[in-house]
Amino acid sequence: MHRSLTFRAIVCLSSLAPAPLLYAAPDPQVELLKQELMELKQRYEAQQNALMVLEQRVRQVEETPATPVPKRLTKSPAETPKGGQTVAAGAPGTTGSSYGQSLKDDSEPAQSVSNLYDEASGFFGGGKFSLETGVTYTHYDTRALTLNGFLALDSIFLGNINIDRIKADNWTLDLTARYNTGQRWQFDINVPVVYRESTYSSGGAGGAGPVTSDATVTRDPTIGDVNFGVAYKFLDESANLPDAVVTLRVKAPTGKDPYGIKLVQEPNNDNLAIPEDLPTGNGVWSITPGISLVKTYDPAVLFGSLAYTYNLEDSFSDISPQVNSKVPGDVKLGNSWQVGAGIAFALNEKMSMSFSFTDQFARKSKIKPDGGDWQSITNSDYNSANFNIGMTLAATNNLTIVPNLAIGLTDDSPDFSFSLKFPYYF
Repeated sequence: MHRSLTFRAIVCLSSLAPAPLLYAAPDPQVELLKQELMELKQRYEAQQNALMVLEQRVRQVEETPATPVPKRLTKSPAETPKGGQTVAAGAPGTTGSSYGQSLKDDSEPAQSVSNLYDEASGFFGGGKFSLETGVTYTHYDTRALTLNGFLALDSIFLGNINIDRIKADNWTLDLTARYNTGQRWQFDINVPVVYRESTYSSGGAGGAGPVTSDATVTRDPTIGDVNFGVAYKFLDESANLPDAVVTLRVKAPTGKDPYGIKLVQEPNNDNLAIPEDLPTGNGVWSITPGISLVKTYDPAVLFGSLAYTYNLEDSFSDISPQVNSKVPGDVKLGNSWQVGAGIAFALNEKMSMSFSFTDQFARKSKIKPDGGDWQSITNSDYNSANFNIGMTLAATNNLTIVPNLAIGLTDDSPDFSFSLKFPYYF
């Protein structure tokens, strides 16, 4: 009954209303409101789709077993850990100003870039502990021309001409443990095990100048100088500033020192004397402060370092190389500077390469026999420069393989050195 009365009232009103009012053109404001409503619906649907994709990603992460991944330190203060993931600045749930970032902005950097950062700075993140095993092979081949005589008539040399040659092959097994706390402090200890083999050659065997003889001295695998260090990351990388890490290393004289090792004369060659043993350390305590800077330009990493090594003075019961002679005295090794710089870049998700230059130069060493004065050791100063070609290969989420080739650029450098390291992140 009520519905019929309502219908009749509407019919009556429509019959009384003028025709122009019934068929009037739509209001422009109404059309504008309808258009805005459609745009709002489209935005809402786009947001719903984005939320669905994000929810699907979260479920995939939750269903995947949690495994520790060796990733670089937090790149900037804006990237703060949240729920076990790294949330980019401006992402939903953060206080950043750019809300509409893509989903890719929340992803971690490539693992190869993370490994590059770890190797460049020596400072790792994403875990508390790492254990590294490394093997290094170093080859030396030096020749020296020895003239013993005088020059007559400015053109004729009267005396002995000898060509001395030293070939050395050194193998070092390095065991390194690192512990990182609070993404700021890092402590490490390195234990080297050294095997050495050196061959000495000289002319003049049997009194004949052109005839050469050689002798080989080996050293069985023996522990070298154990060293330990502490690092502190005092500056976080930003748009204009790099990551900065200060380090302090201390090396203990746990290896066999070179002082008091006697030079034994070869019976068939008066010009050749060889050591009766080979050292595995330098015999003194040393302290090395340093700083390293790392700047990431994904997928490249720029890095540089500066360090200074101060060798402490020490006393020994014998510093003489002569057989049947024992001379106690003091030794002061020359302090040294070391600089390095390089660039590294990622080839893909698992592999990266680096190119760097390092140079270490030291002052002359000094010795002082008991009751005598300080004496500088001739040719004890050196300048050792190397060009390094390195690679990082992410074998698994926890294991990285790091080969490196160092090519000597100066006479004091080894001809080449090849190392292979296996850092494992827990």
